[in-house]
Amino acid sequence: MAKLESKIPAGPLEQKWTKHKAESRLVNPANKRKYEIIVVGAGLAGSSAAATLAELGYRVKCFVFHDSPRRAHSIAAQGGINAAKNYQNDGDSVYRLFYDTIKGGDFRSREANVHRLAEVSVNIIDQCVAQGVPFAREYGGLLANRSFGGAQVSRTFYARGQTGQQLLLGAYSALSRMIGLGGVQMFTHSEMLDLVVVNGHAKGIIVRDLLTGEISRHAADAVVLGTGGYGNVFDLSTYARNSNATAIWRAYKRGACFANPCFTQIHPTCIPVTGDYQSKLTLMSESLRNDGRIWVPKSREDGRKNPNEIPEDARDYYLERMYPAFGNLAPRDISSRAAKKVCDEGRGVGESGLGVYLDFSDAIKRLGENTVRERYGNLFDIYHEITDENAYQVPMRIFPAVHYTMGGLWVDYNLMSNVPGLYVLGEANFSDHGANRLGASALMQGLADGYFVLPYTIGDYLATQKPAARPKTDAAEFQQAENNVRGIVTRLLGTKGKQPVSHFHKRLGKILWNGCGMARNAAALKKALAEIPALREEFWQNVNVPGDGGTLNQSLERAGRVGDFLELAELLCLDALERDESCGCHFREEHVDAEGECLRNDEQFAHAAAWEYQGEGRAPLLNKEPLVYETVHMAKRNYK
Repeated sequence: MAKLESKIPAGPLEQKWTKHKAESRLVNPANKRKYEIIVVGAGLAGSSAAATLAELGYRVKCFVFHDSPRRAHSIAAQGGINAAKNYQNDGDSVYRLFYDTIKGGDFRSREANVHRLAEVSVNIIDQCVAQGVPFAREYGGLLANRSFGGAQVSRTFYARGQTGQQLLLGAYSALSRMIGLGGVQMFTHSEMLDLVVVNGHAKGIIVRDLLTGEISRHAADAVVLGTGGYGNVFDLSTYARNSNATAIWRAYKRGACFANPCFTQIHPTCIPVTGDYQSKLTLMSESLRNDGRIWVPKSREDGRKNPNEIPEDARDYYLERMYPAFGNLAPRDISSRAAKKVCDEGRGVGESGLGVYLDFSDAIKRLGENTVRERYGNLFDIYHEITDENAYQVPMRIFPAVHYTMGGLWVDYNLMSNVPGLYVLGEANFSDHGANRLGASALMQGLADGYFVLPYTIGDYLATQKPAARPKTDAAEFQQAENNVRGIVTRLLGTKGKQPVSHFHKRLGKILWNGCGMARNAAALKKALAEIPALREEFWQNVNVPGDGGTLNQSLERAGRVGDFLELAELLCLDALERDESCGCHFREEHVDAEGECLRNDEQFAHAAAWEYQGEGRAPLLNKEPLVYETVHMAKRNYK
């Protein structure tokens, strides 16, 4: 059984992080040059971590499967980044951001980690402004803010509808500087396919060059994973198509515990599915809910009418009706289920009936079209390109879709997994968002982990390791890991089946959406748990991967990732079945209160479920980290 030590420092909540930094072990500046750190991933978490560690003097190797870090999926984040600056003087504070995040996650996150996140949020904005990130500003030049779901203050900083892209360019500039100075050695087109564990510590990775097919070994004193989430296990999602779980899944199979895999977020404002030919879905930023009003017709018969012909008294602004205190800015899990509910009642809009309206007519009357265009213009352009509809004249059609994963590899307060020397940042870990992430908090976590947490905590581990004492790449553990990778590649290429990889991915996505999507129940989960192993067996017998492994072969890349998804999906459903309660995004239909909301079971499930790999063909072992709340009182979420 894995040993889960959260390493949360003692003392008052608001002093824990300061106390922890003061008590952590340090590495002599002259010795930092002797340590090598591998960073996998170059999105916001990976780029910020690699750049900052190199600034401190460590030697860093950064691996990314893209041709440039600028292609990382972080660029797809649209709406903004939270920070407790209280520039609007509307009552915000570090504590309020902390509490909103804890409450938004339905009291299933670690209290100390979330408070630290709220603390360092104020530093992130200063850092990014200094880098030149072009945040929106008010007329007088001060930084502007807007509201996001689950909050009653305006704390979200933004760069129109492309905040993630601008933040990534800032982190990329810091990374590029350190590449130029020789502090970071950058490896593009390089995919991590295994973690090397030596004497119980993470000491390297096995990498495949996606252009040449070369498989190489890389040793380090510590390994950092900033590889994003696993939402593409559902096939259709708002993730970039290449986003995958392979790095964290292969680390799981080397001993790192996987925590709360069933906590997967469904975002309420995405462009609806239009057909089986689609390869992905497109997000419409939550920021649009600041000025857009969500509604459906009161009558089923009006679902196919021109929305502009439906009178005001025949419209149901259901979020404003159901959650008057938060209205259209209710949290994502609640807003998504509400959309599902009205569509299940037959009041959905569009050809499929799986859609609701996001209407800007009131905002345009109040503010003028030019102001709406200034705030959201690029989002309206994206919507027009995909649907050929003008959202300035006709309401947008939206519907929930998979967008983010709160689960991930288990980490302690230092962001280190239960495998010593393996650190996990951003969406790849489980620590900060509980059972539901509030909007504009993903960018906050990624940059907090990379700029302001890991650079302090990694030294505490490295101080226990002798400088330059990392193993050589000819060690037996590296040979075994490389053999494992070569075996997987050979098996995929040698199957010579009849179906392409996409065939299996699409079928897996439908099984998961039906069995473990917005609403879950024991019967559906057990059915999925029977279907997934059968599909996985069929995949290994009948997948067709053309080409060879000695050159660029995207079919081979995708086959490896889908093979991992077929294993992860089973763990996801197992975790959802084991967690016999409703909380946040994990909505078990058997556990609903009189108002149709989540019914938590704090007595039995106030814990992080950390699953431990036990070997091929054996059930994983469930470890539990109790969630001890010293400051916050667990209560029923109320957004009404």
